[in-house]
Amino acid sequence: MGRAYAVREAKIKKTGAAKGKVYTNFAKEIYLAAKNGSPDVEANSALKHLVEKAKKMQVPADIINRAIDKAKGAGKDEYEQIIYEGFGPGASTLMIKTLTDNVNRTVGEVRAAFNKVHKSLGVSNSVSYNYENLSVMSFKSDKEEDILMALLDAGIEPVECETEDEFLNISVNYTDNIKTKEIIESIIPDVDYEVDESGWYAKDMVTLEGEDLELFNRLYSLLDEVDDVTDIYHNVNL
Repeated sequence: MGRAYAVREAKIKKTGAAKGKVYTNFAKEIYLAAKNGSPDVEANSALKHLVEKAKKMQVPADIINRAIDKAKGAGKDEYEQIIYEGFGPGASTLMIKTLTDNVNRTVGEVRAAFNKVHKSLGVSNSVSYNYENLSVMSFKSDKEEDILMALLDAGIEPVECETEDEFLNISVNYTDNIKTKEIIESIIPDVDYEVDESGWYAKDMVTLEGEDLELFNRLYSLLDEVDDVTDIYHNVNL
């Protein structure tokens, strides 16, 4: 199974998350995209795609607009993205993406989650060396060859490009994310992404059983309850 399939499976695990947290996470990400680029949606490709994704997830327009207004200087919030690396039970590892306005609070809450299962955070690159930072897209299409050739012509070499159950699954290096979408949308103007995710994906997976699996699930739940945690990536087959 491809990475897009794995992402769809992972999203099932996250469906129980409170809708309010989803809205808050989108607000933070939209703010960052607008702050780091232009607050003009049409002039900022990253912001435009993020806003479209938020609308698809039924994030209210006023939340989107307030986040953009804050980036224009109308608010005092300052967020930064920090990735924490950690060791779970067995041979499991985790990459925890956070968006925070208080680093001390966030690292304290993330560390507390690991402490509760008697595991620990790692230093920079203690875990990430076994992960790839990718953008994963999946959508219905019969134009695999056309899209692949267009990507290669643009100097983008996909990590994965395969059709599975009518869906074309494409994985590219994160730095090629926006250009890849521009190419896809030039060939399929009304493309409807079933999966549109960027994150850290493990190169090698492990299988946990018994107490290790129970502890891992508890750790995942504890991390997911931290308000500043937006995404959790790991190497466990679930």
